[in-house]
Amino acid sequence: MLLSLVLHTYSMRYVLPAAVMMGTAPTYILAWGAWRLLSAVLPARFYREVDDRLYTIYQSMVLFFFENYTGVEVIIYGDLPKNKENVVYLSNHQCTVDWIIADMLAIRQNALGHVRYVLKDGLKWLPLYGWYFSQHGGVYVKRSAKFNEKEMREKLRTQVNAETLMYLVIFPEGTRYNPEIPKVIADSQSFAEKEGLAVLKHVLTPRVKATHVAIDTMKDYLDAVYDVTVAYEGTVDHKGQRKLAPSMTEFLCKECPRVHIFIDRIELKDIPEEQIYMRRWLHERFEIKDKLLIEFYDAKDSKRRNKFPGKSVHSKLSLKKTLPSLLFLGGLTASMLLTESGRKLYVKTWIYGTLIGCLWVSIKP
Repeated sequence: MLLSLVLHTYSMRYVLPAAVMMGTAPTYILAWGAWRLLSAVLPARFYREVDDRLYTIYQSMVLFFFENYTGVEVIIYGDLPKNKENVVYLSNHQCTVDWIIADMLAIRQNALGHVRYVLKDGLKWLPLYGWYFSQHGGVYVKRSAKFNEKEMREKLRTQVNAETLMYLVIFPEGTRYNPEIPKVIADSQSFAEKEGLAVLKHVLTPRVKATHVAIDTMKDYLDAVYDVTVAYEGTVDHKGQRKLAPSMTEFLCKECPRVHIFIDRIELKDIPEEQIYMRRWLHERFEIKDKLLIEFYDAKDSKRRNKFPGKSVHSKLSLKKTLPSLLFLGGLTASMLLTESGRKLYVKTWIYGTLIGCLWVSIKP
């Protein structure tokens, strides 16, 4: 009985973080909505600056749980500039925590509010979040033949013309690398072989469309491209086979002791402009990722496993960057829930905010 209770308590360690992160969403949306209305008569740059600050507050709270609460060790390899830049961030994709990894790097450059995502179209229906991500400069895209290049270019041009600071996150594989779904991996490898491209083991064959549109549209605005490779320690079984990367729930249950992040900063002049050549370049970048991950997971010398080559920095995030945001949003939400009128507003925000958001994204991309 005692063992069962201990195990149950352990598995519930994600409940508090999840409750706070989800529970503060209506408070955040109300604050953002109020600012959206107030800023309607002000120059657009004022709206964007405060929107980025609000987003920084919310995502800092998220990072309190994913870094400070979990105690995960963040190990950074390569060249991460100290100062913020306008960038396209390209990464391998294994799990939903990959989104948080982008935040982990951005906060270390004081660029957390500038993070915007290229997202799968279906995610726009997320309650509250789906609508807001679009308002914050996120771009929803459909896969393959349904990909709307014109729509994506127009949205990015609008952001560039408005001089919106950009930390645009793209996962070129288009879907997650999942060892438990071997058919997806096999189909990806088969496609690469058919196209005369190198067959990759630990990543999927990347798709170039969204990456090409982003870089081509913003080429005169970007400072660089960040090529990021992520590996989660503890994702190999006793037979040496790669396991599924941790979900957000598992990560919050402290099942990932260390996350390894390799950053390669690439100048725009080193990236071919035409899509056909950029496709080859992108695949070559993923070949490099694959070699890094082979070294990480499969190195014959056990001392070389569970780390990337080269110098590394154990980067610890200060509570000063995250705890104030948690106290601020948590306090606002608690204050709202203490009164009957506040509770009614809270519930209505969940209901009507979700309905309005779904209506908005169904009409306007």
